[in-house]
Amino acid sequence: MLAKHSSVLRLSSDAQDHYGLDATPGPATLKAWRGKMRRKRLPVGWVEIRKSYVSYHLMAVSHARLRAAMSDGLRARMQGKTCFNFTASDPDLFRELDQITTRALSAFREAGFIAGR
Repeated sequence: MLAKHSSVLRLSSDAQDHYGLDATPGPATLKAWRGKMRRKRLPVGWVEIRKSYVSYHLMAVSHARLRAAMSDGLRARMQGKTCFNFTASDPDLFRELDQITTRALSAFREAGFIAGR
């Protein structure tokens, strides 16, 4: 799901148990940081393989409209505001998460929180 966005985001980690993408902070992020660049790179999304589950982190999904559009099944997988945990493969939820990922990343970019690679 995240790999298909690696052409517009930067690959930050590609290990056996961790895959991550990041981006340059955009103007909205700089405004939230009161005009000072706190980091050169902003984590956008990553997947971690844990001992008994897989976690999928998507920073852009914290927007209330995106959460409201999720099915109850996907929302039940949420841990906190930006993390989904899975203990088994679920093609329907993965398909929905893929769609949410695309919409969330687009909204994150359009709102100015992230810039290009």
